[in-house]
Amino acid sequence: MPTNKESSMTLRYVISGCEKSGPQGSGQSGFTLIELIMVIVILGILSAFALPKFADFTSDAEAATIEGALGGVKSAAAIAHAADLAGGSTGTITLEGTNYTLVNGYPAVANLADLAGLDGFVIDTTTVATKASVLVKAAAQGVLCFTYVQSAGGGAPPAFEPTSGTGTWDLATDPDECN
Repeated sequence: MPTNKESSMTLRYVISGCEKSGPQGSGQSGFTLIELIMVIVILGILSAFALPKFADFTSDAEAATIEGALGGVKSAAAIAHAADLAGGSTGTITLEGTNYTLVNGYPAVANLADLAGLDGFVIDTTTVATKASVLVKAAAQGVLCFTYVQSAGGGAPPAFEPTSGTGTWDLATDPDECN
């Protein structure tokens, strides 16, 4: 027959829903060392598969940035040309209180950065006077870029080099250029 002390321990065990051991009713609970090691190993394996998918965000961001700049320059050229046509083709336009010089109805190289909002980009106008190379960062081999070529006249719009849209800066050519 159980003693009064044993009945009391059984009752506490049933009410608490926990396994108790020992004469005092205290037990240990938690994870074993092997369980913790297994969790760490599984997390390591998962991260080994996930890391390569997220590691190359910098080059993707630079590519998106230069593509956005190219779109901005093309839009600015179209807006400037439309404003020039609407204003009687005077060779200058005024947009938001700022005067811009046009060449054959399209933005001059000197006005390109301001007109297209190319803050933070490197603009190289020193190579050829009728070209402006737009780089995502300082000129170095392989930096993403494109080149705006002023309109040659005869109603032709400005050209962009490389013709595929964007390219990379090439230090091996003379002069350095975007290919």
